[in-house]
Amino acid sequence: MKIVATDRKGAEQVVEGRNGWSVMEILRDAGLPVAAECGGACACATCHVYVNDGWYEKLPPPSDAEVDMLDMALAVEPNSRLSCQLVCSDELDGIKVTIAPE
Repeated sequence: MKIVATDRKGAEQVVEGRNGWSVMEILRDAGLPVAAECGGACACATCHVYVNDGWYEKLPPPSDAEVDMLDMALAVEPNSRLSCQLVCSDELDGIKVTIAPE
């Protein structure tokens, strides 16, 4: 599966996802600027992304813990998600995300 990620400078990169891995892990391992300070425990919001082009509606709704973390993030938009909470699957092939500002 593919993830189309736009970095903070507007450069788009297509990275290969792995089923069962979080989008955060894939972006981090591809060298994109995702801090992921908590390691994916939904405890820091440093993996905040915007989900683009109609993909937000295809995702499971955010958990209460994710909503609470997003409340502490900067520049939250209606399409904000924590990439550590998005699990790669065939259904998400081609998902487009933009890394949120720090």
